[in-house]
Amino acid sequence: MELPFSESYRIKMVETIRKSTREEREQWIKEAKYNLFNLKSDYVFIDLLTDSGTGAMSDKQWSELMLGDESYAGARSYYNMKNAIKNILGFDYFLPTHQGRAAENVLYSTIIKEGDVLPGNSHFDTTKGHIEFRKALAIDCTIDEAADTQLEIPFKGNMDPAKLEAVLKKYPKEKIPAVVLTVTNNTAGGQPVSMANIREVSAICKKYGVNLQIDSARFAENAYFIKTREKGYENKTIKEIVKEMFSYADIMTMSSKKDAIVNMGGFVAFKNEELWKKCQMFCIMNEGFITYGGMSGRDMNALAQGLDEGTEFDYLETRIKQVEYLGAKLDEYGIPYQRPAGGHAIFVDAKKILTHVPKEEFIAQTLGIELYLEAGIRGVEIGSILADRDPVTRENRYPKLELLRLAIPRRTYTNNHMDVIAAALKNVYDRRESINRGYVITKEFPIMRHFTVELEPAK
Repeated sequence: MELPFSESYRIKMVETIRKSTREEREQWIKEAKYNLFNLKSDYVFIDLLTDSGTGAMSDKQWSELMLGDESYAGARSYYNMKNAIKNILGFDYFLPTHQGRAAENVLYSTIIKEGDVLPGNSHFDTTKGHIEFRKALAIDCTIDEAADTQLEIPFKGNMDPAKLEAVLKKYPKEKIPAVVLTVTNNTAGGQPVSMANIREVSAICKKYGVNLQIDSARFAENAYFIKTREKGYENKTIKEIVKEMFSYADIMTMSSKKDAIVNMGGFVAFKNEELWKKCQMFCIMNEGFITYGGMSGRDMNALAQGLDEGTEFDYLETRIKQVEYLGAKLDEYGIPYQRPAGGHAIFVDAKKILTHVPKEEFIAQTLGIELYLEAGIRGVEIGSILADRDPVTRENRYPKLELLRLAIPRRTYTNNHMDVIAAALKNVYDRRESINRGYVITKEFPIMRHFTVELEPAK
């Protein structure tokens, strides 16, 4: 008899989570102005808002916390992190930051000027926000197939080479500080990018003399998909695949709260020493001295250990198979999501479920609120609220996809929790015909509004 699949870890410590009543949740979401970000964590039963910084660290990572060197300059922990980045990722130069958006801030403060253009494959919210805040333009060059949630292809996060080359032909290279390739492609549903696509995008960048930046929050999950889906990589280790992936990049930014499995931390890394030196000023101004940036020594130690653990196949297989498990449960219930299941999350296709809610009333946000009311489960909208307004016309942007992202924290929940999530979604799905109104915005920031937006039910 073949043994069933099981997790590659055992549980050493637990945290109590509290169930609540629907009446309580109705009051709490109203007080939160119908913004799931505004809910207190104590009001949430299963928290799938993000997989960023919400995972469970290993015994070795906790041990590394105790060994942290908190020296202001030249700390031993900095060199531990430096060695991990060099050995695992292949970059000689890096600047530590407190998280991924801080890495973007340091880099983009250095390289972007007003009127610049940065093509990419579905820039994520903070990336696009940093670009547009600097009065530059983020152009989406994702393959068209990513917009069809029911189409199953192995690398749905790919950049479209023809779209990219059209942008690079249209604008002079002085206007293009970088091409941004996000692995995995979060906005498109946690979908991976193939090695062939990374290689081709890199070759196009070299042809036009433009830097390739890899947004690397979930690079290890991407490497897993390359190993399991791309011919020629099935016998390579995750670390070997990662080394090749980054051999094609000039710059990488990373929110280490994802695939390095830490609660806080990030960095920007470079192949070019001169660019590294230019970015140091903004690191010192906004984060801290160049050998600690926005991080404590203990967190740098945990990050270095996490990079090693996060690029091991057994860990990644456990992680991604849990996401697949939730996807299979939704398949049983006929609930549509971005297929195939992504690396870090299930992205439920809200447009296909809430067909009576007008797009102006924020379909994915409405589904997220309904799921919270049903069972205290918190997801996040990847749709019209996140898409923000057009920076010129100030009109709402309505993307092709309205997705509710259910991001699974690493090594945190069991498959019993996945069963609860699936059952709660089924209950919402079964009463979908009765949901015909959404929400309207009453207050918002001019950029990256989704974090703090306030809403009320549409009348």
